Amino acid sequence: MSLLLPDVVALAIMLALTIYALMGGADFGGGVWDLFARGPRAEAQRRLIADALTPIWEANHVWLVFVIVVLFTCFPPAFARLAIVLHVPLALMLVGIVLRGAAFTFRAYDPGGDVVQRRWGRVFSVASVVTPVLLGIVVGAVASERVVPPSGSFADGYIRPWLTPFALSVGALALALFAFLAAVYLTLETTDASLADDFRRRALLAGAAVAAAALLALAFSGEAAPRVRAGLTTDAWAVPLHLNALAAYAVTLWALWRRRFTLARLGAGAVTVLVLWGWALAQYPYLVPPDLDIASAAAPPIVLKLVLIAVLCGGLILIPSLWYLFRVFKRAPARETTG
Repeated sequence: MSLLLPDVVALAIMLALTIYALMGGADFGGGVWDLFARGPRAEAQRRLIADALTPIWEANHVWLVFVIVVLFTCFPPAFARLAIVLHVPLALMLVGIVLRGAAFTFRAYDPGGDVVQRRWGRVFSVASVVTPVLLGIVVGAVASERVVPPSGSFADGYIRPWLTPFALSVGALALALFAFLAAVYLTLETTDASLADDFRRRALLAGAAVAAAALLALAFSGEAAPRVRAGLTTDAWAVPLHLNALAAYAVTLWALWRRRFTLARLGAGAVTVLVLWGWALAQYPYLVPPDLDIASAAAPPIVLKLVLIAVLCGGLILIPSLWYLFRVFKRAPARETTG
């Protein structure tokens, strides 16, 4: 029983990360498109992004908080290793999240006029671009098995583990994936066909960027992350996962081309889930390879049991509350067009 408990807790962490990627990732992507809003409808695009994010966006960070708290409580050696070795990108990521939230609020309520609001808008947009890259860099550093007890100089212990071509390519993949999610989601957030078409074109471009970034990360993984590379290419689940990911990707692009935006949203979500779980399965059973696996890093069984009970009880409150939040504040989906 005690050997199974750590896997259950790790699964809960992974589920929370998945939800954060699907919801919080799309919010980061919205900031990306705020930065690149262009053309005669640029201000309308920014208003649409703000309208889509405003009611629920801060609620998405509850999943990130959940991941941090459960990792700290249930897998303290893994938490300590990540927090120490990767403290630079993690701290920068936290700064990005805080700046992004503050700037979004100040832009909405600042009475200083258009100039001040544009300045806050730039802070919000740039933070929305940088933060997903840092999140991907952290994932890439973990996958590359370079998060080990620090030794040598500050650069050797705290900079070189994450400042690698592979980690940067995973950061680019995270940025492209979040921008892709946001553009697809935004096609359904408006009844204006012209605005929907603007984000449809952006979604198609971001979809191409996702494919390019994924291939780049796979190419770098050969030397940088051999365990993950082997899992993604030789394990029994690898072929079904790749086939499903390709199918979801193709369906999403087809749906965007035909303006089947509801189907495109489902497909983009599936692509994100499969990419994230591909990394998790390839790295299993390690939390922080090469030496901290789920079993060895786990807290005592009584701690895991109590945390799982707390998670289940909290879920009875959290899940209905989030459902009600979306039901109250999110607009009804726009009608689809067949083109």
